[in-house]
Amino acid sequence: MLHLAGQDSRTLARRAGISLEDARRITGAVIGRGAPLRDARNVRRSVLDEVDALATPGELRLLEAVDARDGFRKYLFELPDGLRVETVRIPLFDTHHVVCLSSQAGCALGCAFCATAKLGLDRSLRSWEMVAQLLAVRADSERPITGVVFMGQGEPFLNYDEVLTAAYALCDPAGARIDARRISISTAGVVPMIRRYTAEGHKFRLCISLNAAMPWKRRALMPVEQGFPLDELVEAIREHAALRGRVTLEYVMISGVNVGEEDAAALGQLLAGIPVRLNPIAVNDASGRYCPPDEDEWNAFRDALARELPGTPVVRRYSGGQDEHAACGMLASRRRGD
Repeated sequence: MLHLAGQDSRTLARRAGISLEDARRITGAVIGRGAPLRDARNVRRSVLDEVDALATPGELRLLEAVDARDGFRKYLFELPDGLRVETVRIPLFDTHHVVCLSSQAGCALGCAFCATAKLGLDRSLRSWEMVAQLLAVRADSERPITGVVFMGQGEPFLNYDEVLTAAYALCDPAGARIDARRISISTAGVVPMIRRYTAEGHKFRLCISLNAAMPWKRRALMPVEQGFPLDELVEAIREHAALRGRVTLEYVMISGVNVGEEDAAALGQLLAGIPVRLNPIAVNDASGRYCPPDEDEWNAFRDALARELPGTPVVRRYSGGQDEHAACGMLASRRRGD
């Protein structure tokens, strides 16, 4: 894999000082076909030499791949400097896959329910390291990959420029050719970067990890609340929705913690008048400290949400791969110290 392969065609053309046509051919080879740079067709050798001189060689090494009974497949990759990151291939409708990418090795935000938080932050990934995750999974898959979510290890908006560079490389028609509307970027609520993202008008889907509508409760689950409190976050959500459309809110459900009627009422008050889509998902906590709601608790919460958020789409996400360390950071935590 080449450092320059983590860019879309236009960026590659500008940075390498080559024609857009040549950049598209190179992108088509390296990202589109997963081939070596020298396999780019109809590109002069002198141009390939110029690009090769600018590129930083490196590759991801697959350490482990595990399959869950429900079709999820999780990969553990080693980066060139020995750090490890995880990627998950998610089956969709038995016809194609979505891939969940990591944007950092570890994470600094310390969410209470997340295994990655226990690893701490080692560093942010470069764009090519994110693209390389996708290419490795694609090479291992019989079905097409039609979507990407930046919801793996790390906080994407604390690696903003590299994540956006990778996202544009993945939606490049000359490269991976993934519809930009099927690329989602998730954040725990880094408000200044949400506002920047809104102002810049990017075409990818914005997802925000909410998880509680009461400040004290969210602070206990997500320390990011201390720096970017709910009132500021909700204003940023409102601004984005007004300019760019409905915002997807992720909500990790924890039994006895954030799925009561009072939580639904707080959500209704907090989100009143804002076009959002709420995606509840059961917690997957290997430590056993937090448990997912049972069906009765979920049904009661769902009914309360319908009352408090009338007209708001509430779509329960499936928490997959629970038998094979599918939640963020679990596989890396298990392998740390090998």
